[in-house]
Amino acid sequence: MHKLHELLRRLAEADVEFVLIGGYAAVIHGSAYVTNDVDVCAVLSPDNIEKIRKALADLKPVHRQSHRRLSFLEVPAPGQSLQNLYLETTDGIIDIITSVRLRERAMRADVFGMSCAVISLEDLIAAKEALGREKDLLTAKELRAIAGKRRLAGE
Repeated sequence: MHKLHELLRRLAEADVEFVLIGGYAAVIHGSAYVTNDVDVCAVLSPDNIEKIRKALADLKPVHRQSHRRLSFLEVPAPGQSLQNLYLETTDGIIDIITSVRLRERAMRADVFGMSCAVISLEDLIAAKEALGREKDLLTAKELRAIAGKRRLAGE
């Protein structure tokens, strides 16, 4: 696994408010599946984009979905906002999507020694099922079993 935890630490230290989603969140909820990227949800306002740029600057972040591999340090222009951000860095891949409602039901968890907002188990299951890819459906099935065990245990 890359230095994915380093990407999370950098966002947290840059004071970017985010919710951990995707594979890392699944692992925190008890999944055995391994992930190769970091997925977070954050508001991609011009202010947050600048914080993210500063946090990742020395990791040479480039837009993954651009065939020309545009530098995130240059695109978008200062003052612009984005809907989603798909980056590759020297420490691994990070995807940042926007969805304000995820924060409302997020839980707090210790992630690599720092307190982090993590998508709720119910929201994560719904997201994995909505994606519909085989790997996501398998993870959703496993997470449903985990949720069932927690209900039986009274958690």
